[in-house]
Amino acid sequence: MLQNGAIEYGQKHYPFIVALHVLFIISLIIEYSMKRTVSYSSFLLVLYFSLLIIKTWAILSLGKFWNTKIYRIPNYPLIKKGLYSYFKHPNYMIVIIEIAVIPLIFHLYFTAVIFTLFNAILLSIRIKEENKALNI
Repeated sequence: MLQNGAIEYGQKHYPFIVALHVLFIISLIIEYSMKRTVSYSSFLLVLYFSLLIIKTWAILSLGKFWNTKIYRIPNYPLIKKGLYSYFKHPNYMIVIIEIAVIPLIFHLYFTAVIFTLFNAILLSIRIKEENKALNI
């Protein structure tokens, strides 16, 4: 994308997004290892795999333009196919649900609550930055 003149936005908050996801995985491992009994929710596990299918659709809709960073190629039209024809930020909606569902599958309530809140804060910053970059 950079070779096509893309401009990167949101560089300041990006390290916090990476840190959030790394700490999320660490928290999952720690909280799970502290549990006395191991159990899981079959319903939430099926929901998670359904989310993966929907997320794959969102990523495939963006094709070569999918990225974890915010890039915008000036004068290039926005992708408006697949889920993007219905929602502005479908991938973020999926991530919001994933951050809550993954720990809840294993009844990891601390991780679910804390990281859902942190994710909401970061995504509010990120979506504003992305909307600015995409002029929407």
